[in-house]
Amino acid sequence: MLVECSQSQDIEAGDGTTSVVVLAGALLDACSGLLSKGIHPAMIASSFYKAAEQCIQLLKKAATPVDMNDRESLIHAVQTCLSSKVVSQNSDLLAPLAVDSVLGILGPNPSEAVNVDLRDVRMVEQLGGTVDDTELVPGLVFDKGSTKTAGGPSQIENAKVALIQFCLSAPKTDMDNNVVVSDYAAMDRILRDEQKYILNMCKKIKKSGANVVLIQKSILRDAYNELSLHFLAKMGILVVTDIERTDVEFVCRTLGCTPVPHVDSLAPEKLGSAEHVGDVVLPGSGHKVVKFVGVANPGRTSTVLLRGSNELVLAEANR
Repeated sequence: MLVECSQSQDIEAGDGTTSVVVLAGALLDACSGLLSKGIHPAMIASSFYKAAEQCIQLLKKAATPVDMNDRESLIHAVQTCLSSKVVSQNSDLLAPLAVDSVLGILGPNPSEAVNVDLRDVRMVEQLGGTVDDTELVPGLVFDKGSTKTAGGPSQIENAKVALIQFCLSAPKTDMDNNVVVSDYAAMDRILRDEQKYILNMCKKIKKSGANVVLIQKSILRDAYNELSLHFLAKMGILVVTDIERTDVEFVCRTLGCTPVPHVDSLAPEKLGSAEHVGDVVLPGSGHKVVKFVGVANPGRTSTVLLRGSNELVLAEANR
């Protein structure tokens, strides 16, 4: 019960989980004294309900309304919450980031909002550097660099983004079968047909106008191979691979694109857009990430790139 109280407090307010457990424990301790005096549990429970109603009235009288348009007051409230956390010394940086990320998903009139879905704020953790390197990205960030072969682009201006859910590799049978090739001519024909098959798919992607391709991770077969990366690089298309299925909805709402399950259904109206897409080397670690900036963001989402010198600092900053 105490764990559920703490979880409910975390979901509703995001802070005060320890205080709720301490308060609930004190109330349970008081109950043991009442039970020892012979008071019936039903009477104790009904009294708690009456006390809760009285507490709500008192809290409403003591509460001060918060203007969602008053950014300084919101930052001060967040700094108070961070004062008991491990990253409290970085509250001057993290508090404005937290406030701006939430205000960004509330829309132009934050005072009219009644609730906020924190799943619209994406946390991308990158080990290295310090917490001071944490930033709010006005767009989208993937925690790995682009996948490319020699000659492939790493920076794209005025990007048209396609999120594909089909595999850029040779087709396989549904069952585990073996193909026995008896001579070199048949082997060459198979390789030639595979190359032609992949090249046709890459040409259809290029024909749609896409110059950035996001490939969803596949568990059935290889989502891509070296040959497909080679063709896409020759066509000047930047490739980001291994997009998690759980991230597809967030990516689509941020970029304004539509997932494409088959290459024949790829069309210009299903593409997202961004002013600039490219690899960025993070200071302090040398690790690369892909940044999408200048996005339309029709779904009103925010992305925070978290940095930290170790896993503990990263986990605390995320929390």
